[in-house]
Formats: sequence, structure tokens, C-alpha cells
Amino acid sequence: MSEPHFDARFRAQLDELFTWRRDVRHFRSEALPDDALARLVATAQHSPSVGLSQPWRFVRVRDAARRAAVIASFERANADALAQYEGSDAALYARLKLAGLRDAPEHLAVCCDERTQSGKGLGRRTMPEMLAYSTVTAIYTFWLAARAEGIGAGWVSILEPEVVLHALSLPESWRLVAYLCVGYPEDESASPELLRLGWERHDAASATIVER
Repeated sequence: MSEPHFDARFRAQLDELFTWRRDVRHFRSEALPDDALARLVATAQHSPSVGLSQPWRFVRVRDAARRAAVIASFERANADALAQYEGSDAALYARLKLAGLRDAPEHLAVCCDERTQSGKGLGRRTMPEMLAYSTVTAIYTFWLAARAEGIGAGWVSILEPEVVLHALSLPESWRLVAYLCVGYPEDESASPELLRLGWERHDAASATIVER
């Protein structure tokens, strides 16, 4: 296989892909192509992982009762989160749509198998959290690959992880890292929704390289 060459046009398109990768909460109801999830998960297998452990586990959630349990968990956690805010922050939080659980045609739980024997422990004896970090790289690869096909993903973190794991009947060694809503976005934007709605501003300091 010859060495690849990524020209300036490709690099510009890649930067555009990063810019248009948004956390989607508003989905159209239409189904994805039958092979879409399998294809995107296959792409995610190219992600880096500590010791080549590939600890990520993708779980497609289709059962209505299991989805309902996840939605109920979100609603409890979201109500508790709202109670932590006051004043204008509370009023704005109450107006935010923070999950597309009822709209998205696909639900995907992504877990980290913390007891995987793959990789033989290489690179994680002093930093065992590298397994979870590796799982996050697979999630981001999936997300970018989806965006390149016009498919959106929304990461739902306002959940009770143990409740979700139980609802999905998953192994005890699996740690919930992400619960994704996946489908075609209702609309497109190059800027984050929370930025557009005034919840937060971009932190210029986060783009600064600190030297020591």
C-alpha cells in the first residue's frame, strides 16, 4: 500500500468537518440506512487504543421498554440538575433541549470493558483510566464519520449510569461512557447550540498552549 497524500483541499475539508461536527438534539424521525450503524462502528475500529486493547463496546438500543427506562433516567437526572441552578441560569436551563431521546431513530450506548484482556495491560498500569479514554476516541471517530455522511449524534450525559447499565442488562465489567442519540439533524449549524442560546461563550484560554 502506497503512502497516502493529504493535499490542502482535503485538509480544508477536514477542518470543515471538525467545525460542522455538532452535538445534535433535534432529529428528523426518518430511519437511517440499514447498514449505516454497522459501517460507522466499523470505522470507529480504526481509533487508537492503549495497548491495542480496543475496549469499546457499542450497544444498539432498539427495545421500547429499555429506551423508556433510559428516558426516565434522563428526566430524573435533568430535574435534579435544574434544581442546582438559580435565577437566570435556572430559567435558561429549563428552556434547553438537552437530549433527542424521543426523536432520534437510533440509540447507541457506548461502554468500556474494564476487564478486557486485550492489550495485556500495556500502557495502563499507572493510568488505568486509559481504557475509558480509548473508548472516547472511538466515540469521536464514530461521530466524525457520521457527520461526513450527514448523520448527527448527540451525547447524553444527564443520566444515571448504573440505572442505564441495569436497564440494558449489560455486564458488570462494562462502564457506560456515552449514550448517543443518532439520526438526521433537523437543521445544521457550524456553531454549538449552547453558544447560540447564550448558555456559554467560547473560552479563548482553552486554545492557548501553555509552556513550562
